[in-house]
Amino acid sequence: MKVLFVAGPSPATVFGLASLASALRNAGHHVIMAATEELSSHVTGIGLPTVVVTDRTWQSLITTDRAGRPVPRMTRGVDSERRHHGGWFGRLAAESLPSLLEVSANWRPDLVVGGSMSYAAPLLAAHLGVPHVRQAWDTYDTRGVDAYAARELAPELDRLGMSELPEPELFIDVCPPSLRLPDAAPAQSMRWIPGNRQEPLEPWMYTRDDRPRVCVTSGSRETAANQDFLYRLVEDLATFDAEILVAAPEEAVSRLRGVTGRVRAGWMPLDVVAPTCDLVVHHGGGVTGLTAMNAGVAQLLLPRWDIFAASMRRTAQYGAARVLFPEDADREALPKACHELLEDPVHRESARALAAEIASLPGPAEVADVLESLVAG
Repeated sequence: MKVLFVAGPSPATVFGLASLASALRNAGHHVIMAATEELSSHVTGIGLPTVVVTDRTWQSLITTDRAGRPVPRMTRGVDSERRHHGGWFGRLAAESLPSLLEVSANWRPDLVVGGSMSYAAPLLAAHLGVPHVRQAWDTYDTRGVDAYAARELAPELDRLGMSELPEPELFIDVCPPSLRLPDAAPAQSMRWIPGNRQEPLEPWMYTRDDRPRVCVTSGSRETAANQDFLYRLVEDLATFDAEILVAAPEEAVSRLRGVTGRVRAGWMPLDVVAPTCDLVVHHGGGVTGLTAMNAGVAQLLLPRWDIFAASMRRTAQYGAARVLFPEDADREALPKACHELLEDPVHRESARALAAEIASLPGPAEVADVLESLVAG
């Protein structure tokens, strides 16, 4: 069986698809992951073959339309954020589709698997007449984005005689059942297996001392906004009686090391580091959040946008996290929330219960068997 995976615009989208792609490859199937040029090294870095489908960068997709004209900046608010995401994820699909069709003319897949907002995947599958599977990258509900992506992709849908994006033959969800929204789409559950780029391990990555250990991250993407976010967090936690780890690309952390000598900063394999931590403080990234859940670690979520707030609040209601939006995350609230998450055993117990729930779900190898049956049937 030939399976073509279609990643999204960030390293997290590659890591989110890694376990299922690897399971299919380990089962003897032929697997290729399509990605943007700037992500190709992340795909090969996790041991998967890749094809480059566009040289458009994440930044250019967000800031310019198909003709290269500037697009309005995203403003805060669920509908505005959904519209913005649908637009630029749709542009990514439109940019990628011609190359995907060219690849498929020489290497025709039996199955196309795309991530939560990999909108090129259903378009390609419709062109080829093969099944399409949608696999969630994280715990967040992205359905509200689909209609806006369809608007952006109206020319591509017209050529297929469609007005809406085709529904997948199967939806694979990695969200723990306890956190699924009441109206969530029917899904094949799958156990989350962390995937990220690896580095040679140093002892501190898999061991720890007696102090509380707090990991701070804003994800795997390096931007000026992420640098500012990290710097402020580390400053706010500088007097905190804990060991602070800052997981970020090397170029994002150079100025952090001067804040306090107790900070370890740089790229670190979060799948190894997270189980040694007592708390993960982050921007609300879906892959980061699932990696912390899988490790049974409480989280402090500091999202800058509202689009996935409902999903984040369910994690907080479960007891495994706290959520502070920008208007609430002042310099008193943040350390206070960290203290509460570290000192109240309810949060630790809830996080461990989520980890046990994740571990009980069907693994990627079992889901690979389901995909075999889907194609065979």
